[in-house]
Amino acid sequence: MGLLLDTEDTAVTRQTAEALTRVGTVAAVRLLALAVAEADGHQADWLQTGVHDALVEPDSVPDVPAACRKLARDQDEAVRRGAAEISAWTDGTRC
Repeated sequence: MGLLLDTEDTAVTRQTAEALTRVGTVAAVRLLALAVAEADGHQADWLQTGVHDALVEPDSVPDVPAACRKLARDQDEAVRRGAAEISAWTDGTRC
């Protein structure tokens, strides 16, 4: 979480979000969702950029929308809220 919400270095935020998105597992997307739920507007912009960068790669295969659908039923409200935001980011993105 410290890397995803780094207030000093937005490159770290973007790169960590991109790496977790490339992994694409429910656990990886859950970390992203938690970060999105806690992020301020500036941090959220960089998290979104990292997610987008990972998904636009021609060899990208993670199914982030499927992970978000699973997380929509998570016990933690912050995870559900963050997953909904990430899901909105992925609309229209080749996944």
